[in-house]
Amino acid sequence: MAKPEEHVKFVLLALCLMLSNASVDGRLITSTKITESIRLIGTLKTIKHLQTLDGILIDCVDIYKQPAFHHPLLQNHIIQMKPSSYPREIKLETSVSQKNHLEDSYSCNISQTFLNNEECPDGTIPVARTTKIYLPGVLLNAATDNPGQHEYAQISLVDGKYLGAQAEINVWNPATYDQEFSLARIRVFLGQPDGSNYIAAGWMRDGKGCFDLQCSGFVHINKKVFLGKNVLQPSSTYNGQQYQISVAIFKDKQSGHWWVQLQGEPFGYWPNSVFSGLGDSAAALTWGGEILNSAAQGRHSSTQMGSGYFPNEGFGKAAFFRNVKYMDGNLVLRDAENVELQATKSACYDVHIENKGKDFGTQFYFGGPGYSDQCQ
Repeated sequence: MAKPEEHVKFVLLALCLMLSNASVDGRLITSTKITESIRLIGTLKTIKHLQTLDGILIDCVDIYKQPAFHHPLLQNHIIQMKPSSYPREIKLETSVSQKNHLEDSYSCNISQTFLNNEECPDGTIPVARTTKIYLPGVLLNAATDNPGQHEYAQISLVDGKYLGAQAEINVWNPATYDQEFSLARIRVFLGQPDGSNYIAAGWMRDGKGCFDLQCSGFVHINKKVFLGKNVLQPSSTYNGQQYQISVAIFKDKQSGHWWVQLQGEPFGYWPNSVFSGLGDSAAALTWGGEILNSAAQGRHSSTQMGSGYFPNEGFGKAAFFRNVKYMDGNLVLRDAENVELQATKSACYDVHIENKGKDFGTQFYFGGPGYSDQCQ
């Protein structure tokens, strides 16, 4: 059994039609050509070099030279530096000073403090240096890089017209094995919710595939926050202090771009041009956990989901989502109600929705330990 990985990171995932064959002006754009474009991450011209207190090397790159613009559909794209329409009711970061309930949790810090309090210059974005191990050769989902079965413990809203989703996600550091991954995320399905066309954001442990700036097409605009190696610190502990991040994905109705917000601050978007033909809204939303079970040991994976404990353990022991909301056609935030629950293998990982609370809105616990006498 491989040694568990050590860090939790915030990730963006894009598993959309833009990752498959597409047409531009009658020319066929294949996934091979898109793969070649993201390999250019390691050859970007650097304007300034930085280093984080954790020792991660950062290159400040011209904002118009970032990997997004290697995408064939974005050759003439003009960057939007902030949303033109914004859900005013959207949940902002919960500060430590707001902790006044027994079951509150603190906001998780993103480990992105640069030495000497430096930052990238205006007109640039920070890009973490990477190697081939962080940049797989195919631009497909994790199932292609790591053969196996995806298993879920999540809640869903389907058959609607949604302009976004939001939640506060409890951050843990689950054990992962055999190059499998464990993640907690929001997914927004564009087009029909058949599993092939979605964007997502959340935290992740390990895994290989198309994530963050490795996914050609995501436009990063924040000069202070980098993607790809950012470590969420600290993470929650069993029967101890709990930490969370606030994540939102929403559509800018004027530009059509799909924005991502972390801890109350928008920091990038997927341009509407890469979602051509997929409609004006999302057809379905999901919130919850996901793991990859490769069965590498000839049995079910021991990779943990969430905290590694089942939902019935409750607060401080099981992982949770809180203030689960969706955005309607007017970008008004509404509590997610009448949701569907899905647990691929409840003996391995499960999900349990709690009664709606005054302070935490729609909330649920999810996760589990993986392999056991009951989970084979």
